[in-house]
Amino acid sequence: MIALSLIGMLFAFIAISMPVAMAMGLATLLVMLLVDGAPPVVLLARSLVTAADSFPLIAVPLFVLAGDLMQMGGMSRRIVGFAHSLVGHVRCGLAYVNVLACCFFAAISGSSPATVAAIGSNMIPEMEKVGYPRRFSSALTAAGGMVGVMIPPSIPFIIYGVSAEVSIGKLFMAGIVPGVLFGVAYMLTARLMLRHQRKLLGERKHFSGRAVATSFRESIWALLVPVIILGGIYGGIFTPTEAGGVAVIYSIVVGVFVYGDIRLSELPKVFARSASTSGQILILVVVAGGFGQLLTIAQVPNDLAAAITNFSTDPLVLLLMVNLLLLIVGMFMETIAAIIILTPLLLPVAAAAGVDPIHFGVIMTVNLAIGFCTPPLGVNLFVASSVGGVKIMEVSASIVPYFVAMIALLLAITYVPSISLLLAGG
Repeated sequence: MIALSLIGMLFAFIAISMPVAMAMGLATLLVMLLVDGAPPVVLLARSLVTAADSFPLIAVPLFVLAGDLMQMGGMSRRIVGFAHSLVGHVRCGLAYVNVLACCFFAAISGSSPATVAAIGSNMIPEMEKVGYPRRFSSALTAAGGMVGVMIPPSIPFIIYGVSAEVSIGKLFMAGIVPGVLFGVAYMLTARLMLRHQRKLLGERKHFSGRAVATSFRESIWALLVPVIILGGIYGGIFTPTEAGGVAVIYSIVVGVFVYGDIRLSELPKVFARSASTSGQILILVVVAGGFGQLLTIAQVPNDLAAAITNFSTDPLVLLLMVNLLLLIVGMFMETIAAIIILTPLLLPVAAAAGVDPIHFGVIMTVNLAIGFCTPPLGVNLFVASSVGGVKIMEVSASIVPYFVAMIALLLAITYVPSISLLLAGG
């Protein structure tokens, strides 16, 4: 009764467009007040305090702020220039530049929509100048942007790490190989789609080592960000949370004093915007503490795991069912909210299938990242549509070939654990 009432109220509130955090908190409160056998309301207060008292969560506002500072500090423009000097001379070069720039910027922002906005605003107009259709460029940018939640630092990985109580540093390392594979897959897909575009295939510039060296010098401060963050975490110099503080200080120094693209007077606006974004995320995480504890008291995770394992004990089938569920959820629910709600429910199922929790974190994040590119939620589609000036239906239709690549790689990541655990020490 507790579980049915809680989940029923949650989806009823979401259906009437209530914010997810408010829906979770109100559903938890009403169940505690109205349903027989539910724990007292004081449990909600305790759960909120416990959820808020989490040192790893401090990494979320720090990386959000660092991403905003780096985006405003001109790093995306310099990254695009460096990517162009590397692969702009080959056939379909600007398509490759787009994807490569998304991968580089993903290692700075940790956000998928931010990657689409930053790279799309630079690349889509440039690609149109040499003949790329805007719908093609917009779809490619939307797909490339989803790499932002796989290549560290990744905010969804931080949220999953807190929810599942696993190493965030290992999650960061586990996302690198899948992120790179997605980037390569998008390049190959773009090349295949453009195979009949003779004009684009024939327009190529000669490779210039001097241009690469010049562009590298201009972008070196931006390119050092992932090296500092990952090197510091994996080298044991600082924790992922402390890495967020390092990234903030570094981005202020570079943006204000090195590149000079940020004025000191503009910092308060950046801080305010980041505080707003971080507040929305953290409120959701804190409220989810009480919601998750009530689910645990109602034995929902154990019952769900038992129901799925009773259906089939084959790990291949169990993982396929989990993937289908996550793909559907990703189409309708925001990624962070989905991770918070589903991690305590699905982690026991993954454990029953013998899946490493770090590997499962990658599976869950990749599944939900695909939701950035699938209607009706499809945040990346809407951002790319806005930046590219293309109708949302045109972007949605043009992204289908990339969706096929996403599903193929999702299956590979699911059933070949070494792809995720290669760098994570698993």
